[in-house]
Amino acid sequence: MAEYDIVVIGSGPGGYVTAIRASQLGFKTALVEKESLGGVCLNWGCIPTKALLKSAQVFDYLKHAKNYGINIEKYDKDFNAVINRSRNIANDMSRGVNFLMKKNKIDVIEGFGKIMPNKIVKVTNAKMTQDLKGKNIILATGARSREIPSIPKDGKKIFGYREAMTLKKQPKSIIIVGSGAIGVEFAYFYNSMGSKVTLIEYLDRVVPVEDHEISKQLQKSFQKNGIDVITNSEVVSVEKNSKGISAKVLTNNKEHEIKADVLLSAVGIKSNIEEIGIEEVGIAVDKDKIIVNNFYQTNIPGYYAIGDVTKGQALAHVASAEGIVCVEKIAGKDVEQIDYTNIPGCTYCSPEIASVGLTENQAKEKGYEIRVGRFPFSASGKAKASGNDEGFVKVIFDKKYGEWLGCHMIGLGVTDMIAEAVLGRKLEATGEEVLKTIHPHPTMSEALLEAVADAYGEVIHL
Repeated sequence: MAEYDIVVIGSGPGGYVTAIRASQLGFKTALVEKESLGGVCLNWGCIPTKALLKSAQVFDYLKHAKNYGINIEKYDKDFNAVINRSRNIANDMSRGVNFLMKKNKIDVIEGFGKIMPNKIVKVTNAKMTQDLKGKNIILATGARSREIPSIPKDGKKIFGYREAMTLKKQPKSIIIVGSGAIGVEFAYFYNSMGSKVTLIEYLDRVVPVEDHEISKQLQKSFQKNGIDVITNSEVVSVEKNSKGISAKVLTNNKEHEIKADVLLSAVGIKSNIEEIGIEEVGIAVDKDKIIVNNFYQTNIPGYYAIGDVTKGQALAHVASAEGIVCVEKIAGKDVEQIDYTNIPGCTYCSPEIASVGLTENQAKEKGYEIRVGRFPFSASGKAKASGNDEGFVKVIFDKKYGEWLGCHMIGLGVTDMIAEAVLGRKLEATGEEVLKTIHPHPTMSEALLEAVADAYGEVIHL
């Protein structure tokens, strides 16, 4: 039986990052993976979807080339080539993770990992079963697309995100149920490719975790581009037929029918905690999540859990950060707990969305007296020059102490801008300090400075 200091189960951005940091700390490390290195994020989520979205963006530029003084007489997209590009990028990235495993002398064990008592992991694949002994075992098994009874998936006409990025033929029409990050990203992609898109949201606005003004702007942008957005609605049943699917939708207590070629269910995720030995070991679970302490130790000594199987935000960068904290604590380092109130969220549709901290309504609910500043990209020279002036930056500060409570952005490239707000909040920068920090001109990031200036009544370019 092979013995290790640390055995990590699952090689997503939580698992493989954890394994690398463990190796850097001098631990003999094994990484167990049942499918492809990189997990869902690298193979079926974060990376390949961004490749699809980039193709959609390029196609959009071609459609509007005249706006930039360029005449293109004939152009078209090759849907299969777009899909293949996405898959090739995912495969390249997976090979990159394999290189990192070799570089860091991590043993990659292929197969399904199941934890057993006494810190044993049983790994089963098509060829054999083997046992690994670990002084510490870290569960990083991630999550998958959630299924609900009213939307039974068949993988062909009714499906989740995996099938949505590998369709052999572009649908003429698609219904997308759920307007979280996955739903709105695919809505933008398929709409840009030329499919008729209907986006259905159960709550009263799209991207409901975002600030209400962000939701309003995204819905406006989507509708302007031809996406049908239906909120306050529930899909009560879906029927398949020779032509496609028919969904019965309840909107404001009135039932109506929507037809399309296919339906994408993007109603959330389900933690992968089944059949991995949790019951046999006695690890405590609450509402589909493994219970851990602030350093990801379960109730059973030597067993840890990170990422989507725990209660933190289901984001790749959160899983990576949790894994690093976990193994550094095991190594005996003085480790700072993760501040879950300062986690950036990014959505890569067009316009992009990025946010951190409290929304305006949350700040008011917590009793803060606030300053709110906004700056539209329509007043930004860089945004105007790029031909992408939709959206705005919104900042929220505590009026008494100047604490940066929240930052919310929607527009071109804002996912690359939000880190400034995350770092500012981490370092406890006040609004006055941000205001006196010189930002380069012309850039999109100037909008953040101007929004802060607006909050303090000093805005120049409005």
